[in-house]
Amino acid sequence: MQTLILPTDTSEFAKDAVARAVTLLGTGDVVALPTETVYGLAADALNPEAVAKVFATKERPLFDPLIVHIRRADYLATVAAVPEEIEKEINRLTQEFWPGPLTLILPKQPCVPDIVTAGLPTVAVRVSAHPIFSRILRGLERPIAAPSANRFGRISPTSASAVMEELNGRIPLIVDGGACSCGLESTILRVEPAPDGKAKPLFHILRPGPITPEQLKEFGKIVKAKPRTNPKGTEAELEAHASPAPEAPGMLASHYAPATPLRLLERPEDFRPDPTKRYALLSYRGDAKDGFLNLHDWHEVVILSPGAGKLPEAAVRFFYVLRQLDRSGVDEIIAEPVTEVGLGVAIMDRLRRASARA
Repeated sequence: MQTLILPTDTSEFAKDAVARAVTLLGTGDVVALPTETVYGLAADALNPEAVAKVFATKERPLFDPLIVHIRRADYLATVAAVPEEIEKEINRLTQEFWPGPLTLILPKQPCVPDIVTAGLPTVAVRVSAHPIFSRILRGLERPIAAPSANRFGRISPTSASAVMEELNGRIPLIVDGGACSCGLESTILRVEPAPDGKAKPLFHILRPGPITPEQLKEFGKIVKAKPRTNPKGTEAELEAHASPAPEAPGMLASHYAPATPLRLLERPEDFRPDPTKRYALLSYRGDAKDGFLNLHDWHEVVILSPGAGKLPEAAVRFFYVLRQLDRSGVDEIIAEPVTEVGLGVAIMDRLRRASARA
């Protein structure tokens, strides 16, 4: 299969790319599309055969559910049933954060195929803020299931070229909408009514992302969620151990990983280099005061946010620099921790999952 990249940087190019994507999706094919978070591998969410192609293309285990994207908040009832006891809170969240990188876990409507939700009674839903993605949803007139457009467990793509590296020859079309503005996958949230019905609702952040706990705490009480761990082994072994399914996408312990082993080093003094190996450093801000920069004669050093250490910049660059280090030819990537507040919570979550494979 030949994979075509269509640009969208002029109105005519965008019109053609949107039309081609809508045609392919409407006939049950899969297409890589830009969102503000990462590029997604899209399929008609109500077509089980099309969704099955997503799993096959990504080599993703069937126990890992997908996110369903809808056009606007007022389309939510087409795929999800909002319980009355949290309806007020869901409305407040969608008004504040949609369109945007917030995914909500809600009871699913019967029209959503079980393959999308991995057999769970709930569905993950969001509204993307990317204008090209929105135009394609409008043209298709059906919800879209779209996990990240990469092979399962690998580094999420934040550009069309990164999708091509992952899926060239596996899909017919990549719609190039430019670099992703967030750079990390959406925050996934499950809302639970307060036990007494009077206090703030309970917010379970199942996957940290661009919408931070600091932003969410105005609307509910944050309950620290413990990520589900998964056993090591082959895909068949993983599937055998995966009952029940993860509660939401992106919750497996080992995920978002480069092919090169990555180790998250919480303290500089814990580094014991093997003299036969070449090491690269993934540095937060490139400051020697943090204790990592001068720790070793690194084969390569890549900095997420040079100088002051700005978390939004680090988040946008995160998957891009992981790919850069993965191509550097080193034996192991050593990652510094980042400040674990705001977006730093999401970045550390991705680093821990990437290092779980090492």
